[in-house]
Amino acid sequence: MAIFLTEESRVVVQGMTGSEGTKHTTRMLAAGTNVVGGVNPRKAGTSVTFGTRDVPVFGTVADAVAATGADVSVVFVPPAFTRAAVDEAIDAGVPLVVVITEGVPVADTAQLVAHALDAGVRLIGPNCPGLISPGRSNVGIIPADITGPGPIGLVSKSGTLTYQMMYELRDLGFSTAIGIGGDPIIGTTHIDALAAFEADPATEVIVMIGEIGGDAEERAAAYVRAHVTKPVVGYVAGFTAPEGRTMGHAGAIVSGSSGTAQAKKEALEAAGVQVGRTPSQTAALARALLA
Repeated sequence: MAIFLTEESRVVVQGMTGSEGTKHTTRMLAAGTNVVGGVNPRKAGTSVTFGTRDVPVFGTVADAVAATGADVSVVFVPPAFTRAAVDEAIDAGVPLVVVITEGVPVADTAQLVAHALDAGVRLIGPNCPGLISPGRSNVGIIPADITGPGPIGLVSKSGTLTYQMMYELRDLGFSTAIGIGGDPIIGTTHIDALAAFEADPATEVIVMIGEIGGDAEERAAAYVRAHVTKPVVGYVAGFTAPEGRTMGHAGAIVSGSSGTAQAKKEALEAAGVQVGRTPSQTAALARALLA
């Protein structure tokens, strides 16, 4: 099993003909992802050759859905056009939209998240690496060859820490690894992923990676306490971050005593989550739980 993404997912790539879209479509196809089309209004009716496979280009997401039955869209478009692209995917009825783009204005993201919620669409991102169900499907920019399928579910704000945790536990494998992004407003949250992993019979241990800023980890801790029966291991990036300075992600900023790594660690531990001080220590905790 896996969450949100399986080998049967039919993926359309918005921005497939751009440099980033082309590069990562090549990687997704190599990982076995069922990419069924791309979207570019100026190149509708053409196709792009990836190795031995020709992938058609459609003028709109609605056209792609009608022709291919696409049920996932991954968005590789510049920030200024992201809102229109995601709105188009939502309006076309795509149930899962993954937004890789970094630098999307917060006001645009707020409207997109509201639109997705109203439409019953799962939005992942923006400013995220996407998600992978190893051996099944890979949507986004996560390297597919780090690890294989296994019993660990991973949800992370950080893309690079997603990759590191996958590498640390590569011999055990993952049901799904999902990078939710670190912007102040995002679609899918830690809580959404925790609920899905709790319901997934193939996930035995959940690893949750957070970072300084906001209260998402505290809210996730409360959810774990009330609803999660599977063991959860956590890591909070930013123990040495200086107060008042944004660290990497737009949402990773500490103001006063709010949003510190120590406060998040204490909240998680109070909910029964084992929290590592480093990614390697966190991986060791997960490994011990599976031993």
